[in-house]
Amino acid sequence: MNDEAPASAASRSSLCDLVVVAFEHRRAAELAELIRRQGGIPVSAPAMREVAGENRAELKNYLQELADGQVDVVVLLTGVGLKTLVRQVADHFSPADVAAALRRATLIARGPKPVAALRELGLTPQWTVPEPHTWEQLLQLVDDKVPVGGKTVAVQEYGLPNEQLLHGLTQRGARVRRVSIYRWEYPENLAPLRHGVRCVLDGQAAAAVFTSAQQVHNVWAFVENEFENEFDLWAQRLQHMVVASVGPVCSRALREHGIEPDLEASPPKMGVMVHLLAREARGCLDRKRSASEPSPQGNANSPSR
Repeated sequence: MNDEAPASAASRSSLCDLVVVAFEHRRAAELAELIRRQGGIPVSAPAMREVAGENRAELKNYLQELADGQVDVVVLLTGVGLKTLVRQVADHFSPADVAAALRRATLIARGPKPVAALRELGLTPQWTVPEPHTWEQLLQLVDDKVPVGGKTVAVQEYGLPNEQLLHGLTQRGARVRRVSIYRWEYPENLAPLRHGVRCVLDGQAAAAVFTSAQQVHNVWAFVENEFENEFDLWAQRLQHMVVASVGPVCSRALREHGIEPDLEASPPKMGVMVHLLAREARGCLDRKRSASEPSPQGNANSPSR
């Protein structure tokens, strides 16, 4: 029965035999399998990786501040950030020590991944940011539930600082304590990313899927640097493909680069995005193809507009 389920789903999918380039890194194999089960042909092209920072002393100071009760609120933006923090301070703080320190503060988790990472430490956040888990929803939660005026708020960041969030917290009177745990870099092996971009440039791909804003920025920078003479072609190809986004933050990044996503997952989850793609891909391609065809002129039988 389990063996028949993927084939049945694929037979109903509009993704059948379409090449889909996916730039996800951490869950690349999982995303490829989701696409394959829907009948698509996945091309995994990881565009980034997390690299732990070299600031272990700073992270240990942060944990000590937590343990001493000097931090009132902790905002956890990613699950991988918390897991990396635990590894980075392991020579001085055990996981139980980290949990005890975090327990001294009010915990705000941006979404399900930091919630899951907290649970691994035996913790439950007092507040979870509602979908689609953007910095706007986070600030709204602060306004509604967690007044931060005069309080020290630690923000456990992802690869880059979220300046809008930091500014918003400062405007609300918080003393913001930035905690930079890891940074984003390109993968060590760039061959899959080059291959994925090449599939788009050569017109082999029918769809491209993006799963984070930083991923979008990395891909565009990579194309601009490594395929400089074909950068305009890159944008043209995407305009004639199906571009799927995992959620509003990712979509915003695509728009910053001049691409309006055809599909956006709601709720912002990878599986939801793939099922949406499987349902809508052919229709999107047909509409784009029709829009790009020259309309007949001077044809007496064509309808007037």
